[in-house]
Amino acid sequence: MQEVPASSQGVVTVRYWAAARAAAGTDQDLFPLSSDTTVAAVLDLALARHVDRPRWRQVLGVCSLLVGDRPVGARDRHHVTVRPGDTVEILPPFAGGGT
Repeated sequence: MQEVPASSQGVVTVRYWAAARAAAGTDQDLFPLSSDTTVAAVLDLALARHVDRPRWRQVLGVCSLLVGDRPVGARDRHHVTVRPGDTVEILPPFAGGGT
């Protein structure tokens, strides 16, 4: 696991859960960020960082996303802002539920 700096200003933290963690080969990445960007740009960074992982692109394509505590949902990822200090959560679909 990469260490999170004491001040996360200037960094976006991307956390991977369950199958996304397995596909990326890590539980989180830190990307330097000097100004606001988009979820799409952050995902491009994550894809590039783990380009050597065969299932990574496929798993990422089915994941739900949160920026902080805000769900991205069906919004266009090119129009969802990520700011320095934000955390992007990447959540694959989970099986289970009531019986």
